[in-house]
Amino acid sequence: MTSAPTSATAGGGTGGARASRPDQPGGAVPDLRAATVTQAPGPGRRPRRLTPRGIALLVVGIVIAAVYLLPFYVAIVNSFKTDQDASLHPLALPATWTAAAFRTLFQNSDFGIWTMNSVIVAVVVTLGRIFFDSLAGYALARLRFRGRQTVFALIIAVMAVPGVVLLIPKFLVINQLGMYDSYSGMIVPLLVDAAGVFIMKNFFESIPASVEEQAKIDGAGTFRTFWSIVLPMARPAVVTITILSFQGSWNELPQFIVSASSPGLTTLTKGVASLASGALSAGNQFPVKLAAAFVMTIPVAVAFFVFQKRIMNSSDGAVKE
Repeated sequence: MTSAPTSATAGGGTGGARASRPDQPGGAVPDLRAATVTQAPGPGRRPRRLTPRGIALLVVGIVIAAVYLLPFYVAIVNSFKTDQDASLHPLALPATWTAAAFRTLFQNSDFGIWTMNSVIVAVVVTLGRIFFDSLAGYALARLRFRGRQTVFALIIAVMAVPGVVLLIPKFLVINQLGMYDSYSGMIVPLLVDAAGVFIMKNFFESIPASVEEQAKIDGAGTFRTFWSIVLPMARPAVVTITILSFQGSWNELPQFIVSASSPGLTTLTKGVASLASGALSAGNQFPVKLAAAFVMTIPVAVAFFVFQKRIMNSSDGAVKE
């Protein structure tokens, strides 16, 4: 008997094994790794052409963006000018860049005290709103008690009342409770807001109640279920409340006017308002006023850009049945 032909022969110049032809008797399957597969390149994507409607929308968008950005441009540019340059050419770039307005702001005013008071109030109010708005929203979404719908209707009604209408009642209550001209009088009335409760209630209702059943089976109480199970799932809503609460308390002015009068409790909003009314006298002081407004805007802008992608999406955190 003759032996079966070998399936491969030693390769030559390449130094590797060469696969046998499939038509040879007893030949092996060709080595697919040695084959070079070429694919035809896919058709290139043509750039999308702008239609007249698209061009019109683009122009409108640019105009709207310019209208919103113009005040920031004016504030930043004029804060680096002299009084005369800011008065004569408010829209032009500075003829000579100078930081004199910032030096005047930090050296001739209580800007440091204003900033400290604003930070204290904003941080405490933000933490308080996250906690109390979440508690109230969970109670209205999950707990069944008499008058629940009435309470929610009253919250909606409060949202429809202009804030200026409540200023005198706030002052009377704060004064009667002995909290006038103190941090408590500035902070306590802001610890809960109707909009935050509304947002948290709607988000909690989007989470199926079935996710809480296992915790109840394990013996967890209502607060433990809320704190350990439901609240972590409501992270998008919590981030939204955090941004809105920090921005609202940082920019708050009417509440601080009716709750405190001591210079040591002046916040940035009250301080900048006093600058706008000519607190530093001499000249129009446009650069100083705009420098204060520019510095005051930085924390809110940073917070917004850091958390903008996490602003509430109603589908996040929900679990399908």
